[in-house]
Amino acid sequence: MAAPVEKKVTVASVAAFLASTGLLAILAAVQDNARLVGFLPDSLAPFVLALVPTGITFVGGWAARHTPRGMR
Repeated sequence: MAAPVEKKVTVASVAAFLASTGLLAILAAVQDNARLVGFLPDSLAPFVLALVPTGITFVGGWAARHTPRGMR
């Protein structure tokens, strides 16, 4: 069984996806050419491309060593 995913890793991954999708959509609009990846439909490209930094963020956060917090 895989180790549980911490909430902060999930939140960081969702934030990376949303930010990447927004930036890629803006980039496509500013360039006046939505064909970021030729084989994908224009409306789908920003969402699919945003999965790359999202995956990197998730794997990095999940694999990172976390130090336990002491009692205050």
